[in-house]
Amino acid sequence: MAATQKSASAFRTIGELADELGLPQHILRYWETRFPQLRPLQRAGNRRYYRPDDVALAKRINLLLNRDGYTVKGVQKLLSSGIATTPPAPEVQKPEPQPIQPTPTVPLQELRAIRDRLAKALAADDVAARI
Repeated sequence: MAATQKSASAFRTIGELADELGLPQHILRYWETRFPQLRPLQRAGNRRYYRPDDVALAKRINLLLNRDGYTVKGVQKLLSSGIATTPPAPEVQKPEPQPIQPTPTVPLQELRAIRDRLAKALAADDVAARI
């Protein structure tokens, strides 16, 4: 039975949880060595079974590391302080981007006249500075 068809209270194997998170299984095994809070049940043959709390914790670790940009050490600190054990806040919808207002168009002749006046003013300042 696929992980998506299981009850929310059902245990997950490492393969099911890895598929659900979109991660390789060795990453979950690595997390078990770095986060003492993540301790799945291990049955005969070292087969791992993740309880619902373990699944929620693995999802939280995944979000902190891969979405929020925390380091492993940073997530360890959050978990040990108890901050990261609370579920993540719901996503806030970003406001619609405002359309860019068109800039007023200035006739090319007027722009050239401004450029020429600026060039003359700078040349006059340059001449005055040499005197």
